[in-house]
Amino acid sequence: MTSLGLFLTKKSVNRAMVSRRTGISQARLSQLSSNESTKLRADELYLIALAIDIDPCELLREVFKGLKLPKD
Repeated sequence: MTSLGLFLTKKSVNRAMVSRRTGISQARLSQLSSNESTKLRADELYLIALAIDIDPCELLREVFKGLKLPKD
């Protein structure tokens, strides 16, 4: 499961509702939630955050919390 999938599960988010509100298909949401190689686009992240009524920055931090700048 991806970090987005874990976040949505932890928050008990109804993915059908997210799909209706955002226009992102349920199949795409399923890919984003379960397939690590699927890339989450910025517009999708923003729409998902709006649909579940959270600050997009909170979702961004949670989904990409493992990203760090390389050490020089």
